[in-house]
Amino acid sequence: MLSILNQAAANTMPQKYKEMSEEELKGRAAAIKEKLGRKLFILGHHYQKDEVIQFADATGDSLQLAQVAAKQKDAEFIVFCGVHFMAETADILAETHQKVILPDMRAGCSMADMANINQTERAWEKLQQIFGDTMLPLTYVNSTAEIKAFVGRNGGATVTSSNAKKMVEWAFAQKELLFFLPDQHLGRNTAYDIGIPLEQMAVWDPIAEKLEFEGNVKDVKVILWKGHCSVHENFTVANVQDVRKQHPDMNIIVHPECRREVVGLSDYAGSTKYIIDKITEAPAGSKWAIGTEMNLVKRLINQHSDKEIISLNPHMCPCLTMNRIDLPHLVWALESVDQGKVINQITVPQQIAAEAVQALQRMF
Repeated sequence: MLSILNQAAANTMPQKYKEMSEEELKGRAAAIKEKLGRKLFILGHHYQKDEVIQFADATGDSLQLAQVAAKQKDAEFIVFCGVHFMAETADILAETHQKVILPDMRAGCSMADMANINQTERAWEKLQQIFGDTMLPLTYVNSTAEIKAFVGRNGGATVTSSNAKKMVEWAFAQKELLFFLPDQHLGRNTAYDIGIPLEQMAVWDPIAEKLEFEGNVKDVKVILWKGHCSVHENFTVANVQDVRKQHPDMNIIVHPECRREVVGLSDYAGSTKYIIDKITEAPAGSKWAIGTEMNLVKRLINQHSDKEIISLNPHMCPCLTMNRIDLPHLVWALESVDQGKVINQITVPQQIAAEAVQALQRMF
């Protein structure tokens, strides 16, 4: 597949959109939405900026949005305000007549980029030399279509942060060992939650192409890919300690993409939806420190003025790649559609899509 950077170079947003006022951009977006009606469906991931979210027909996490898009049979154009792997999943699940568009092709995902197909196939070959036919691969949905396809053709499945526990338990009912990629922290936290000790978890380093494990490899139950979310890994034990010291009555809730030690010291840990639901259901006056992406934390602060909410890391920035999608890029994408010129279309090759669907269907 053409790389994100090559596609971005081929589709650079015209300067005029950068020079438009916010009011003009809003007006143009609203006008095109009204004109195209049900032919257009805009998806907005929870981590997107408010300037983009305001035009979303549906908001949610990556897989939830892809599933919502698949149900929009009348939508000819699906504009996914998220990152590249999310738009790929939407294209995999979409009907053949539907076109999935990513407003800015630079919107990638550092975690998904930490596992490419060549690295994964080499790792699988080397690990089979060590462990034989005893492993089942699982991949977080935050991965490329090619990685999903690899997992699909090797009998595995995808997982989300919401159903990771159920899927890991399913994997162990199939095979003796779990090969989990690309996020080591979600894999480690989930395996730990079902009772597997840290001492039985190894890490595969795709750069050095070696297994990191102290002890006898016969004791390994979980092999974690050495990848992570660059946002969630920046929440630290020191952040937790600071909140405990400065706000002793504050609840700490984090995403399971955070490090094991951070999750272990927190009061609650769960998916983006879990965090949103927990804050929504919390009583007025309750206090929360949230360990997840900053755009979402700010939105929760604005939506729940009856509660005291802060970021677990006060110096945290929004996800840089998520932030690539802004109002100018959205309007550019919408006006291009209106003019009969589809830009930044995400198309997953048929064979890859077919194998990736196997991984998704096993999860469903």
